[in-house]
Amino acid sequence: MSKVIFLADDRRLAVPPGGPSALRKPGEPLLDARRRPLRDLRISVTDRCNFRCTYCMPREVFDGNYAFMPHSALLSFEEIVRIAHVAVQQGVRKLRLTGGEPLLRKDIEVLVGMLSGLRTPEGEPVDVTLTTNGTLLAKKAAALKQAGLSRVTVSLDALDERQFERMSDSRVGVRTVLRGIAEAARVGLAPVKVNMVVRKGLNDDQILPMARYFRGTGHILRFIEFMDVGATNGWNLSEVLTGAEILQRIAAEFPLESAEPAYRGEVAARWRYADGAGEIGLITSVSQPFCGDCTRARLSPEGKLFLCLFASQGYDVRSLLRGGAGDDDIAARIAAIWEGRGDHYSELRGRETMHSKKIEMSYIGG
Repeated sequence: MSKVIFLADDRRLAVPPGGPSALRKPGEPLLDARRRPLRDLRISVTDRCNFRCTYCMPREVFDGNYAFMPHSALLSFEEIVRIAHVAVQQGVRKLRLTGGEPLLRKDIEVLVGMLSGLRTPEGEPVDVTLTTNGTLLAKKAAALKQAGLSRVTVSLDALDERQFERMSDSRVGVRTVLRGIAEAARVGLAPVKVNMVVRKGLNDDQILPMARYFRGTGHILRFIEFMDVGATNGWNLSEVLTGAEILQRIAAEFPLESAEPAYRGEVAARWRYADGAGEIGLITSVSQPFCGDCTRARLSPEGKLFLCLFASQGYDVRSLLRGGAGDDDIAARIAAIWEGRGDHYSELRGRETMHSKKIEMSYIGG
């Protein structure tokens, strides 16, 4: 007899006995409606951040009166690990901790240690990574590495102090972030990826200084087009500098050659310096959408599963955890949600979608 799974929007999916996975042979990936496998789970561990970046958490919205989630609403480490374990059994091979700022979550290295102990059905370790603004990284890097973290990605939008302060709306200096990057590399969290969100007219004059600084360091600098994530960042298409334009600026000084993706679902188009001084990446959600190969799901701090960075709703998983459900029930829930997934927002981007209600990036991570 079929089981019925209820989704957040009251849709019902008929599931065979044993869950949706009963339809798949052992070892077959969990596929969505567009035949995309579930491979990456991004786990937001907090909605709090010590920056107020203009494209993510503008201060006029996220001010001193903003109501962040109480600690009791957040998933515990044990709950996060349980969901991650089920997801790994269904094909997830990479776990990325995000926020908010994940290093603000107390004892985050303990969670890293718990997640790094997970194994795939074949007995292989899972890749555990983390995205941070770098402010606490110098203090935390060694403990994170010892706990089992593989790599870190650090957000840095400018080298110029005034530009950096303007983008991050903080009193943290660039040197603090650079020290964090250096310490992460020193303890073995490498290669460090450095993400720069480019906003035309605001920090695009920092493209070449950033390229010059990180060339030859072993770090991978990635340029991200300014995206219409959430509803509070004042996004305007006129402020988007496309990946092609960014590439043209860099190539005028440093010849580049294209490189093959490292894996299916990699969001950044890779380019190598022709002289062997390393590589850069371009993340082009606006000008060249990559929805067709998106293998990512996102887990919010209080246990909702989101299927797209631009999603307007999530699917509750926490109620199962706290309601006594078994792992098979959680697996069936995740499978039903993923198999019904057809999200491809960036391919549809236009007047209607740009003004649609979307979850804030600070809530589900980038």
